Amino acid sequence: MAGESKTEKATPKKRRDERKKGNVMMSKDVVAVVTLIGTLVMLRMMGGIVTEQADNMFRTCFGYIVGVKPAAMPDILRQLSYFCVRTVVFVAGPFLLVTAVLAIAATFAQTRLLVSAESLKPKFNRISPLQGFKRLFSLRSVVEALKGLLKIAILLYLIYDYFQEATLSFVRFLDMEIGAACSVLMDDIFSLIFRVVIAFAALAGADYLYQWWDYERQLKMSKQEVKEEYKQTEGDPQVKGKIKQIQRQRAQQRMMQQVPGADVVIRNPTHVAVALRYKPDKDDAPVVVAKGLDELALRIVSVAEENGVAVIENVPLARGLYADAPLGQMIPMEFYGPVAEVLVYVLKLDNSGAQT
Repeated sequence: MAGESKTEKATPKKRRDERKKGNVMMSKDVVAVVTLIGTLVMLRMMGGIVTEQADNMFRTCFGYIVGVKPAAMPDILRQLSYFCVRTVVFVAGPFLLVTAVLAIAATFAQTRLLVSAESLKPKFNRISPLQGFKRLFSLRSVVEALKGLLKIAILLYLIYDYFQEATLSFVRFLDMEIGAACSVLMDDIFSLIFRVVIAFAALAGADYLYQWWDYERQLKMSKQEVKEEYKQTEGDPQVKGKIKQIQRQRAQQRMMQQVPGADVVIRNPTHVAVALRYKPDKDDAPVVVAKGLDELALRIVSVAEENGVAVIENVPLARGLYADAPLGQMIPMEFYGPVAEVLVYVLKLDNSGAQT
């Protein structure tokens, strides 16, 4: 129903279908915070190397500046460019590698290793201006906009607060060695990133909860959708009932075809009938070839009488066999004695009939 509200939780099938489409719950802020933490750890581990490389680069640059001749400027610039690029790659390479690995790990951790080609297919409905207008003023867009503004405000405040505290350090750089100045600057950068990580981690936690709530809200189904899905997966109850009825009828027909080959039918006058077959050369024990209640019991008895099969009335034995002896299988051992007596009795009847 178009106007029906979606109040039901998503079914497992709906979740599987959405997952195949690439629609899973994921917070990009969590990925960003994980990469920031990785950067922070790498900065602490490689702080000495970064400081050493920065000191070396500055000293090299200053060394080229002193006493440089205009004619040698092109070669110096080429050498200096190569040196600076090599230094940046050497220092930044491990940072980029770690952040890339952490970003992939954080993404796969949230999506549970999902790789879906469905999300890569072009969706032409996104080109529609109407759909774009709806997305622009949707709840998600408003939340993302507010979240972005909050991030910018927090970041600006932290940077402003950092520069207020670091101003004195910058003044001291004039009287410090390059290595010592780089070390102080590295500590200040580490302190700034640490504050950013703490603030953004709190935002990421709130964003994760919001993404989970929004994802569950989008997956909700209406009662009619749940019913339709049930029909698709389990089948229409009326159709299933009809199929079961046909299956029962065919099973009864096959069972009734076995009655003429039975050796005896044990019955409870009108309610229970069990047909047994015993062929010593084939069967280790008597086998139940047919059994039924009420109308079916009467049909078994009728077919047995039409085909000359002996019908013996024994109320407790008929009830016991019907309850405990599976159709198409040998009777349980506790019925061997009573059934043997019945078969002997039937054999005597057959012999006496043959003699007369």
